[in-house]
Amino acid sequence: MLPTLFGITVVAFLIIHLAPGDPAALKAQAAEGMMKGVSPEIIQKTRELYGLDKPLPVQYWNWIKRIATLDFGDSIKFHRPVWDVLVERVPVSLKLSVVAIVIAYLIAIPLGIFSASHQYSKVDRFVTLLLFILYSLPSFWVATMLIVFLGGGDFIDLFPVFGLSSIGAENMGFWGRFWDTAWHLVLPIFCMTYASLAVLSRYMRTSMLEVIRQDYITTARAKGLSESKVIYKHALRNSLIPIITLLAGLLPALLGGSVIIETIFTIPGMGKLAWEAIMARDYPVIMAELTIVSFLTLLGILLSDILYSVVDPRIAFQRKGG
Repeated sequence: MLPTLFGITVVAFLIIHLAPGDPAALKAQAAEGMMKGVSPEIIQKTRELYGLDKPLPVQYWNWIKRIATLDFGDSIKFHRPVWDVLVERVPVSLKLSVVAIVIAYLIAIPLGIFSASHQYSKVDRFVTLLLFILYSLPSFWVATMLIVFLGGGDFIDLFPVFGLSSIGAENMGFWGRFWDTAWHLVLPIFCMTYASLAVLSRYMRTSMLEVIRQDYITTARAKGLSESKVIYKHALRNSLIPIITLLAGLLPALLGGSVIIETIFTIPGMGKLAWEAIMARDYPVIMAELTIVSFLTLLGILLSDILYSVVDPRIAFQRKGG
């Protein structure tokens, strides 16, 4: 994991510095009220303030030394410690992602099992068609259509489409704030759920179909076991292998947020923070997000490998003798 993470940070550091745009100039212009013609002296002082005047190897080495103590530096855009900015944004993305992932798995796994156990039935064909349609729809288009039709665009004003709370929500009671937040989450969570729901259910269906054709499933049926016991006790566990593989992407998804959805619905999460940092060339924030997401991705892959042996005892990770 460590060599891979090191390689990711090196490549990311080089790419973001090769992108056009000078963060010092953008910061100086913002400090001067977006006035044109900021003097080169101000830009140079801004570069010195954030260490951007040093060669790239020196900048990267300084970043490595800070990251060893979990110090991500100061944000160029927000002029605050990056860690403080992340602490504010992480709970927002975590709230969205946890709800979306739980809903997707709770619906996708039973739906995939039902489709596999009723292969080629009318219900299976209808569900397959519906899920492929959902998967083909881009999230930004779905979000725009939901705002137009259900968010007071041109038709029904049913759901709020900005932020996570209404004006004056802080004066509500606990349940008032709870339902207000839940109402704000309906459209963003739907946009974050439908595509993953379609993918997960199809993986579950395919894996279940492969398992129920195995010899030991035929033997279980020959012993007179009920179909539900055959499916849920003998077939389900082994059919979860592809689903566990997909779990590797859950950890970065939980904290990484969704750039498109959070930007469209003006949700101050990690996804929107990444977009703002990229547009402002805020190198410390970009590197912090990339490092965290990369580490969580590698950790998710490791946890998936471990869970393989938990789900399927036939898989063992041990050193073979010579």
